[in-house]
Amino acid sequence: MGNAPVASLTQRPRNQAASDSAVDNDLEQIQSTNSSLKLDDNPPNGGYGWVCVACSAFINAHTWGVNSSYGVFLQYYLSYDTFPNTSPLVYAFIGGLSISQAMLLAPLATHVIHLYGTKVCLHIGIFLQTLSLIGASFATQQYQLILSQGICFGWGMGFLFVGSVGITAQWFTTKRSLANSISAAGSGAGGLIYSLVTQAAINNLGLAWAFRILGICSFAVNITASNLIRDRNAQTGARHKAFDWKLLRRPEFLLVQGWSWFSMLGYCILLFSLPSYGRAIGLSANQGSVLGAVLNAGQMLGRPFIGLMSDRWGRINLATSLSIICGIFCFAFWIPAELLPSPMGLLCFFSIFGGAVAGTFWATIAPVGAEVVGLRDLPSALSWTWLLMVPPTTTAEAIALEMRRTDATSWIYLPPQIFTSFMYLAGGVCLWVVRGWKIGEMEMTERKLRERNARRESMMPATNAEKSRAGHESGHDELTPDSVLRREIWAPRNILRNMVKMQVV
Repeated sequence: MGNAPVASLTQRPRNQAASDSAVDNDLEQIQSTNSSLKLDDNPPNGGYGWVCVACSAFINAHTWGVNSSYGVFLQYYLSYDTFPNTSPLVYAFIGGLSISQAMLLAPLATHVIHLYGTKVCLHIGIFLQTLSLIGASFATQQYQLILSQGICFGWGMGFLFVGSVGITAQWFTTKRSLANSISAAGSGAGGLIYSLVTQAAINNLGLAWAFRILGICSFAVNITASNLIRDRNAQTGARHKAFDWKLLRRPEFLLVQGWSWFSMLGYCILLFSLPSYGRAIGLSANQGSVLGAVLNAGQMLGRPFIGLMSDRWGRINLATSLSIICGIFCFAFWIPAELLPSPMGLLCFFSIFGGAVAGTFWATIAPVGAEVVGLRDLPSALSWTWLLMVPPTTTAEAIALEMRRTDATSWIYLPPQIFTSFMYLAGGVCLWVVRGWKIGEMEMTERKLRERNARRESMMPATNAEKSRAGHESGHDELTPDSVLRREIWAPRNILRNMVKMQVV
């Protein structure tokens, strides 16, 4: 009889034990999704991680940076009719094709990482990109240029980008956004440098050798960086699924995709239309190209600042704010520039500061993705993101060209300018809602932990009467169902309240 209370504790009813087990499983799932900081074995936040940041920045400079020099090639093609019977639309299509193909290859590249590892993925990208640039140097027909500089280059850039983009986040927690932004700044630096290098090579050595120089330089840098960079997939438990369909059932993830869509529509239009906009308002071709270069310089300088502020003020907070600020900048500085007799000064101001925030998506997508889905599901989340970005990156500039007021003598680009502004604002609103969800999700996790601890305390060795009384008084006989808590998070009243809370997320 004296052992009855102990026996009753060690031989609990089966449904109660199952309930506790289910509670523990739910909490483990919540914690793994909620905080990427607990998924790995305490990243070093420095050390060799900074080597990986530098390697990723060099890879970005010699992929996206090289791709940014396409404007120089485009100007040459249109000026000298290099490939007969090729319309300007085809040349413009080649530039968009390289970006969309890089995004389209993301799921395949993710699957290659899952099967063979990161370095194999990077080396495939190096081979394809080098092949494309060397092949383009021998192109004499329209289809050869499309296959080499368009499709093959996009494939190589896609393998290199996917293979390197998630590594920086694996090495950092407190400095993750800063490290990722330094890495992303490489594309701006590469765009600035290679635009000048390409023009100089064409002027002095000709088109063919310009391609070959780009191919040789990018091969040398990318092969070195890919051999030095290291992933931490084993430590983080990263799951490199090309498509995790469960993510598409998560509203917060779909809102992140809305942010990416709207941001890319605005970003591509701004990046590709600014030089031609300059010509439309009376600037010279050289001044138009300077605007594009200044925009790239703004991205190069702005992305590390974005990362530093993200680590201090919150990754979702800053990505939301800067997306909205970019939309406001377009309204406040880009549109009114045409009213000035000498608009170059205001446009340069807009290019440097607008460029600093225009590429917020590229600087923050990996850290924001880690906050939303966790490090374990980040590769799959990024894979979905790159794939779903194919339509906006492919059609953005075409939309802008169709929206122009071609029959007008002034304000020709007003519709694309307004459209760009609203795209950034819409993207910011999408991420603002994600911020409300994140705060609610953090509160839900804390509530579940409190309830579990209270339940365990009530199950400590004691008499049945004491245990029953303690459980009754604490009100924790049963945990609040997870589905109920999630519905509470997404209740409009709670979302709106959390959206305006002053909290670092």
